[in-house]
Amino acid sequence: MYSHPTTIIHSARLSSGSLTQTDAWVRFDDDRVSARGTGDAWRTGLPPGAAVVDAADRALVPGFIDMHCHGGGGAAADEGAEAIGTVLRAHRAHGTTRTVLSLVTAATDALLGRLGSIARITAEDPGVLGAHLEGPFLDHDFRGAHDPSLLREADDATVDALLEAAGGTLRQITIAPEHPGAASAITRFVDAGVAVAVGHSGTDYPTAMEAFGRGASILTHAFNGMRGIHHRAPGPVVAALRSDHVTLEMINDGVHVHPGVVGLAFASARGRVALITDAMAAADYADGTYQLGTLEVVVSEGIARTVSTGSIAGSTLTQDAALRRAVLECGVSFGDAVKALTTVPAAAVGRAHDLGRLDVGFAADAVLLDSNFHVDAVWGAGSRLV
Repeated sequence: MYSHPTTIIHSARLSSGSLTQTDAWVRFDDDRVSARGTGDAWRTGLPPGAAVVDAADRALVPGFIDMHCHGGGGAAADEGAEAIGTVLRAHRAHGTTRTVLSLVTAATDALLGRLGSIARITAEDPGVLGAHLEGPFLDHDFRGAHDPSLLREADDATVDALLEAAGGTLRQITIAPEHPGAASAITRFVDAGVAVAVGHSGTDYPTAMEAFGRGASILTHAFNGMRGIHHRAPGPVVAALRSDHVTLEMINDGVHVHPGVVGLAFASARGRVALITDAMAAADYADGTYQLGTLEVVVSEGIARTVSTGSIAGSTLTQDAALRRAVLECGVSFGDAVKALTTVPAAAVGRAHDLGRLDVGFAADAVLLDSNFHVDAVWGAGSRLV
């Protein structure tokens, strides 16, 4: 799938990190950005056979990074390598060039096998950044679409087994920090280089602050699967807002979080909101009945809910739609919305040094958008994907 011809994209409105340029161009050689500038300098040293794309004053942004994605295209990351290929293709069509594959709560043996599978795919496909374990160390009352019979407290042996199975490819894990064993697990995961997320939790403000003090650095889908903000009980959202190193995930599908609250989060945690999909299999697919782990889910009008409890069960969101909604409905600037899809998630999963910007030496991942913020073209690791 990946080939690496020299590619030039010119005459673009570039938005990358804090940089905004008109009449901009970027050059890809192999899988990296090799040069960038403005005007006609791109013509110098152009090799025979180079792919030249006239952006015609369209927006050019870095490829989107989804740090929390369960499925899409009718398939789920839990289902193995072929299904993961389907998931990636579905989301790449909407601008996502790098994906952290999320696994729902399952029996430990099943999770170990799935982590091993994702580790092998991560070694082969640069578009896969690794795995996210959303469970099993979650709270029963705030479990959302996770099988309650499979939830458990963390223990050192299980933590070590999960780390070993992932072989260095576990990017993040969601933990309810209020339960026995959680504090030790947070420390062990952080020490192993895994980003720990607070989520699916009934935790109060002090316990959340303690978890963030131990090194937890993400709030899983902020406002969902946790206590809300009360003026006498601020809860985990305010704890995250008060902790400058914490990234707040946001599912901006118009269902999980009100547009006004999305705008408030961007204003309150500047540069720390990551737009995720938390997508399940129905993303870029169709309404119907699906399995999410062991639970049956019905998707109607694009909204997924468990049959047993009616709980929201992930989303059918794609990242280009999250971008459009952020700008057109939530009052977020285009530049800040792009950062929430690029630089912020890159930093949250430890890849700020080579992903999320169209800087020289960074990955050659880019999305060309039309005037309505729809995807016209996608490049990943220097190859044209869409």
